[in-house]
Amino acid sequence: MNIAVLDGYTLNPGDNPWKEIEKLGNLTVYDRTPIDRIVARAKDAEIILTNKCPLNAETLAQLPKLKFVSVLATGFNIVDTDCTSAKGIPVSNVPIYSTDAVAEFVFSLILDFFKRPAHHSNLSHAGAWEKSQDFSFWDNPRFEELAGKTIGIIGFGRIGQRTAELGAAFKMNILGNSRSRSAKTSFPFEWASIDEILGQSDVISLHCPLTPETEGMISEASIAKMKSSAFLVNTARGPLVSELALAQALNSDRIAGAACDVVSAEPITPGNPLIGAKNLTLTPHIAWAAIEARQRLMAITAQNIAAFQTGKPVHLVGN
Repeated sequence: MNIAVLDGYTLNPGDNPWKEIEKLGNLTVYDRTPIDRIVARAKDAEIILTNKCPLNAETLAQLPKLKFVSVLATGFNIVDTDCTSAKGIPVSNVPIYSTDAVAEFVFSLILDFFKRPAHHSNLSHAGAWEKSQDFSFWDNPRFEELAGKTIGIIGFGRIGQRTAELGAAFKMNILGNSRSRSAKTSFPFEWASIDEILGQSDVISLHCPLTPETEGMISEASIAKMKSSAFLVNTARGPLVSELALAQALNSDRIAGAACDVVSAEPITPGNPLIGAKNLTLTPHIAWAAIEARQRLMAITAQNIAAFQTGKPVHLVGN
């Protein structure tokens, strides 16, 4: 079978070979595909692998040979699943691959905010320690312990629960929010409303999906409910946050800090209000990208293809 990967670079920039997928068909890999070239590159493919290249109804109508789509991610909104369902084309995603990677990255952001090791290392290399009158110095106004602080997790799925588990290991108090409230954990936590999390948390970490209900959930109104000392982390989806409201809150010291690994349009566009915002750590959508997570993503994608080829597709999404 002909297999086309439309945007494979972020999965394999050179350190994560396609060898398991190569065994499953005639594989063609494109590092990146402009939208206006998707049809030309995918027209002979029976299987398409895509991460961020959109497969909308208009595009799908021009791909008569297509039999299966495997999304190189957990989120699958890049595919018009109403259209694929109508055409009888199964779509699979990779539901569990980056849990540890993302949760660990969240805590790297939290620890950096409260401890600032790289900042103080840079100061030391620049000569500030040599000039200090004392054996120890710091210029971080939030040089604090995590123990005893409250972390609120909005979206208590696998990644949210793993983030909470790490918080519990640091002896933080855990507040969790999800629609189902079905989680069972080995550590203590309390269910809370979003308003309770906003008002009580020292750290707020977003792990919910992007839906019409959650889009813009972090707004001027919700930020007004946060502690002035609060630290917000978004490694989920950029549009969960009103970027202008967050930038204004940071620049006016309404909240103490934030970290965003995702933004509304990626790569980030010039003029995004988060660029240059005060007390903001801005990273380029890398929380998921640990080599182990990418290897796992590659292996599960191969399993998705193999399962489809045996007539028993797995990890199906959409209608």
